[in-house]
Amino acid sequence: MNLSRRKFFTMAGASTAGAVLLSPLQAFYAKRAIAAGPYGSLITDPLGVLDLPSGFQYKRLSETGQTMTDGYAVPGGHDGMAAFASGSDTVLIRNHELGTSGTGVGAPTGSKYNSNGRGGCTKLVVNSSRNLVSHRGVLAGTVRNCAGGPTPSGSWLTCEETFETNNGKKHGYVFEVPSSANTFVTPVPLTAMGRFNHEAAAVDPSTGYIYMTEDRTDGLFYRFIPTNINNLSAGGTLYALRVIGSSGINTATGFPKNTPRAVDWVQITNPDPSTDTVRTAGFNSGAARFSGGEGIFYGGGYVYFTCKSGGSTADGQIWRYSPTNNTVELYIEPNNSGVLDNPDNIVVFPGRDIFLCEDGDGTDYILGITPSGSLYKFGKNALNTSEFAGVCFSPNGQTMFVNMQTPGITFAIWGPW
Repeated sequence: MNLSRRKFFTMAGASTAGAVLLSPLQAFYAKRAIAAGPYGSLITDPLGVLDLPSGFQYKRLSETGQTMTDGYAVPGGHDGMAAFASGSDTVLIRNHELGTSGTGVGAPTGSKYNSNGRGGCTKLVVNSSRNLVSHRGVLAGTVRNCAGGPTPSGSWLTCEETFETNNGKKHGYVFEVPSSANTFVTPVPLTAMGRFNHEAAAVDPSTGYIYMTEDRTDGLFYRFIPTNINNLSAGGTLYALRVIGSSGINTATGFPKNTPRAVDWVQITNPDPSTDTVRTAGFNSGAARFSGGEGIFYGGGYVYFTCKSGGSTADGQIWRYSPTNNTVELYIEPNNSGVLDNPDNIVVFPGRDIFLCEDGDGTDYILGITPSGSLYKFGKNALNTSEFAGVCFSPNGQTMFVNMQTPGITFAIWGPW
């Protein structure tokens, strides 16, 4: 989630007042044309922080520099995040995309994976009145925790967007953080899930298979089949997607839109290499390349994922994989930065819209996509040009949570859903 991330997606359907219909084969050529959606136009925030539709409110929950419940300061670099139920409260597990210098996730040295690592995760508990009950560190000593994904068992898979060795520790792994953790967990790298520039993960609840994106211009799309879906540290097998009939294809340009293609999966025989070779080995076995894999989420029977630099103008693509049909489809590729400008984190809320975080150049938005396929602006960063990240919903669907990466603010948003 570092570079730019951009806006998102389309499909045919009936129009909603104020929104623009996105046909499967066409894109909309001006961002102005998609200003209003089912919730209406954005209203200027008098505080100059977050513009939202009429009737919606926000609250700033946890910000960089505040003192947390455990006595450490809230670290910066707010990024991927997920929400979990805990009685009437909502638990948020939040990533911090920080490297090996500066201030990071504070923790006793013995609790850190790498004493030089500044990244990790914090846990926020928010009550039914949307008040912050507590916030504390739960994972420390990792590097560039970008995005991740929730699991059906109530844990968070946090992904390191790096491939480096520092202080004798290898990085580039996935770590699991239970949402029930109330102190620092023992950091265990899930090496069988691969060592590469991880971005995000999504779990198919019907199989326990985990799908992962890779933030490289020549990255792959991965599937991990655990040996034991209830114990990811027990290992498993890592695969990369191959398009049948197009072995070793580069999907950045020239891939047919809205045309599901049959796929199979090539095994990654050495998922934990000493050099950054996972994607090269997969490609040499016929796997497809995806340009700048970013957010990923399972919903409605599909695994949706974004590629921030795909398309002939490198403005981004939206893909979806069907586990049932074993097909992949280029869902959206406008090739227009005014429409899609580096898509990043996404979330699918059952029975509601898809929401997407932007991380493009200039002003960034939270975008919504209706079930009928219309695209609209739901929120605007009125404070600065920082990306949005970590969009997710409370278990009851009444509150959206999202991060502004810089200066590092976690918001609760609610209104007439």
